[in-house]
Amino acid sequence: MNKNAIVTGANGNLGKAVVNKLLSAGFQVIGTVHNDQPTDQSEEHPKFEKYKLDVTDEQATQQFVNYAVNKFENIHYAALLVGGFGMNSFEDTTLGEVHNMFKLNFESAFITSQALYKQMKQQSSGGKITFIGAKPALEKGASKGLTAYALSKSLIFKLAEHINAEGNEHRIYASVIVPSIIDTPFNREGMPDAEFSKWVSPDQIGDISAFLAEDISTPLRDPIIKVYGDS
Repeated sequence: MNKNAIVTGANGNLGKAVVNKLLSAGFQVIGTVHNDQPTDQSEEHPKFEKYKLDVTDEQATQQFVNYAVNKFENIHYAALLVGGFGMNSFEDTTLGEVHNMFKLNFESAFITSQALYKQMKQQSSGGKITFIGAKPALEKGASKGLTAYALSKSLIFKLAEHINAEGNEHRIYASVIVPSIIDTPFNREGMPDAEFSKWVSPDQIGDISAFLAEDISTPLRDPIIKVYGDS
C-alpha cells in the first residue's frame, strides 16, 4: 500500500528536510508552498509534487485537501510546518502583532488540520498529524521578549489535545514536535555569536517527523516531543 503525506511550508528550511526524509522513507508527498521558491532537489523526485497554497485561506485549503484525496485516495500523514516568528516584550507588543502571529501560527494549523481531520475520519486507517510547537510556549520563563509568538504557539498544544480527544476512536493521532533553536541561515544571521553546534538541525527534526509518520509510532498517545539539543 502506498504511503501518502502532506507537508505544508515545504520550501522552508525545515520543510525541505521533512520532505526529503519522508521521500527517503517511501512516502508520496505533496508539499505546499506560499511562493515559487524551489523546494530543493525533492522537486525532481518522482514521488513529490509542489502545490501553491495560502494555508490561512480556508476555502483554498479545503480545495487542496480534496485535490490530495483525489490523487492519493488516502492521506496517512501530515506535517504542518507553516508559521512565523516575532520578537517583542509584553509592554511593546501590539494587538496587530498578536493577530499576525495568531494567523500564521494557529489559524494556519487549525484550518489545515480541520480539513485533514474530516478526511481522515472517513479513512478506516485514520491518520496522523504533526504540528511544530515552540519551547517559549511550553517552558516557564522562556517566553520573555517573545510575547505574541509564544501566545500563538501555545494554542498548538491545545489544538493537538482536542484532535486526540475527539480523534482517538477514529485512529486519528496528533503530535507536537517542540524545537528549541533550529539551525537555519536566518537564525545564524540573527544570532551570530551563538554556539550553533548546540542547536537542533532541520534534518534531526525531519527524522523525528518521519518516525511519527510510520506505523511504529502508532502506540504513542498525546506525544509532545522536546527537541532542544543543548540549547
